[in-house]
Amino acid sequence: MKSRLLLCAATAVALTASGWAQPASVDENPVVLDWTPPALQALSAEAAVKNSFTLDRNLLGAAAGVLASSDEPARQAIGHLDGVSVHVLRFGESGVPDENAVNSIRDAYHLRGWKHVVTSSAHGGPVHNGTTDVWVVMDGVNVRGAVVLAETPKSVTLVTVAGNLSPVDLLHLRGHFGIPKFDGDTLDQAQSH
Repeated sequence: MKSRLLLCAATAVALTASGWAQPASVDENPVVLDWTPPALQALSAEAAVKNSFTLDRNLLGAAAGVLASSDEPARQAIGHLDGVSVHVLRFGESGVPDENAVNSIRDAYHLRGWKHVVTSSAHGGPVHNGTTDVWVVMDGVNVRGAVVLAETPKSVTLVTVAGNLSPVDLLHLRGHFGIPKFDGDTLDQAQSH
């Protein structure tokens, strides 16, 4: 019996050390809102205008408090957020000074193990003329964090969201905090009948 316990303990130590098994407490929140890729900091030094802010759980709760009482599902989804961090860099007439730095930002999330799910390019549109990338960190089916990098010829915006959101929570957040509602969005139409 003692040798079995020793064998189990040795196996657990070996698996943990090799990265096969990680205790849940080590990675309770894999998204660090304060972290930004070093390339973003380098671009920030060259930006004509820089704005950065973080909304923690308390501020998000206050924002949820101003939602209409009929939007209770959105309030509950906001309750699952730990925070939102936004960094906006605007450059002068010459535009983004170093495209390699923007690519380094993209590479940094790949190296940290984030799942790249979307790249969208729109050229010459009325609202957007650039590229948007989205990365997520998953915990089973739940989204633990997401990053949106939006680049236009004269700006770079990086938004980080941390929390524990189910797919249903994501549906309820549409139309709030800049998350778009799409044409033909049948969820609201089905609920109103």
